[in-house]
Parts: sequence; C-alpha cells; structure tokens
Amino acid sequence: MSAPPYTSVWSDLNQVEFSQGFLDAGGYRTRYLHAGDGSKPPLILLHGITGHAEAYARNLQSHGQHFDVWAIDFIGHGYSSKPEYPLEIKHYIDQVLAVMDAINIDRAHFSGESLGGWTTARLAAAYPERVDRIVLNTMGGTMANPKVMERLYTLSMEAADDPSWDRVKARLEWLMADPTMVTPDLIRTRQMIFQQPDWKVACQMNMALQDIEIRKRNMITDDDLRSIQAPAMVVWTTKDPSGPVDEGRRIAGLLPNGHLEVIENAGHWPQYEQPHVFNRLQLDFLLDR
Repeated sequence: MSAPPYTSVWSDLNQVEFSQGFLDAGGYRTRYLHAGDGSKPPLILLHGITGHAEAYARNLQSHGQHFDVWAIDFIGHGYSSKPEYPLEIKHYIDQVLAVMDAINIDRAHFSGESLGGWTTARLAAAYPERVDRIVLNTMGGTMANPKVMERLYTLSMEAADDPSWDRVKARLEWLMADPTMVTPDLIRTRQMIFQQPDWKVACQMNMALQDIEIRKRNMITDDDLRSIQAPAMVVWTTKDPSGPVDEGRRIAGLLPNGHLEVIENAGHWPQYEQPHVFNRLQLDFLLDR
C-alpha cells in the first residue's frame, strides 16, 4: 500500500485569503484565523478540548467564499489567554460573546466540534437571540463515560507533562480514524502549543470538565436540547472515540429543528479528516440549499 500524500497546515492554507491575529475579548487575549469579509453572514468555528483554530484549516477556503469566518482559540487553549482557574462552559460562552462584541456582530452561525459543540449548544439555549444556524459536530456535554474521560485526561496530561513528539502524536491519533492523518506538520503545530511555558497549568484548567463533579453541573440535559429552537445539524461519525452514532441520533431527535448527518470512516475531527464531505454537508445546511 502506498503512503498517503503528505499534507500540512500550510498546504491547506496557501491558496486561502485569510488573516491571523489577536483581539481583546472581554479582557481575554483571543487568537483567531479569519477568512471572508464583513459583507457576508458571520460564522464562528469552535474547536475541541486542548485544540486550536488549525482544526479548521481545511474548511476556511470553502466557507470563506460564503461567510465571514472566524475560527478562534478558546481561552486556556492555543495561543489565547490561559486563566489559572478551572474552565467550565460558562467561561467559554463569556469569551465567545465577548468575541462577537469585539467584531461588532449581533448574531452568527456556529459550528462547534466536541467542546465547541458543547459550548454552541449551551449558547443557543441561553442566548437564542445571538444564534442563527448551528452545527454540533461530535459534540460533548451529553455523556459522561468514565473510560473515555480517563483516556482523554491521561493522554492530554501526559503530553502536557512531557510534550515529546510521541506523546503529542498519541494525543492527536485519538482524534482520527486513520492515524496516517496525523502528519509531522500537524504534530509540530500542536507540539509548539504544548511547549508553551504556561501550557501544563492551562491543560489542568481545561481538563476540569473531565472531573465528574464539574462535568455533571455543566452537562446538557434532554430538556436543554428540547429548548434549542435554532435550526441544527448534528454531525457524527462511524468511528468517533467519544460515543456511538446512536448518541448523535438521540441528540438530533431531541432538537426541535435538528437532523443528523453521519460521516463514514472518520473519528472525532471529521472537518479535518473528511473535509470534502464535511464542507459539502455544512455549506448545504448553513446556506439552506
């Protein structure tokens, strides 16, 4: 079997008109990747736990043609501010609302993966006036599987304690159905984040949601899902390590205006692992076509 073509974050972006920068979002220094322009409807992309804006490197070009796209680093993640207190969903929501205020938008479409989907769902329930359409991509917040939580915590903290090539690679491989998707370029991109002097403490703070008591008070209930009126697409995959497709189906069934799309042969990062499929599904939904 021949090796897959080499990929890199830069090869995903080198034909894309985009900018990278930092903004003050309610006192949080927030890093962003931006594509598109203000004449288009705003779309905010939210990554998963210990992730970063490059999770959407393969989606900026297609979405920037139709939307004013902002992929941010959550607080405690990437190159954004790293508060030294346990991070819960309310903190991420506060940051997102502050980002919206900083870029002068009242409403936006949202697409969130894992932690990003969890934050998106909570935001849509609490602030419906700020939300248009939402995509909940292998979202967290509805399950508390001790084995999954322990595995995620262990891989993340091992890489924080020692951000060696192999430990960062192992953390990234947890995301993928196909481990060859974890290229040297992607490993190095995340390794540089994990090598920041403040990352070990930051990782402890963003791992707070893997503590069962903290997780319980942040979880999304069935009634929470029933309260979300925004048009919603739930994306799940056949090889997601966090939970089965049945969970995505259950979530979609509880959302008053929700439906499920299943992506084959992808793990927890379908927007990266199967970008052509993901981009088509998400654009069709967001553009209502």
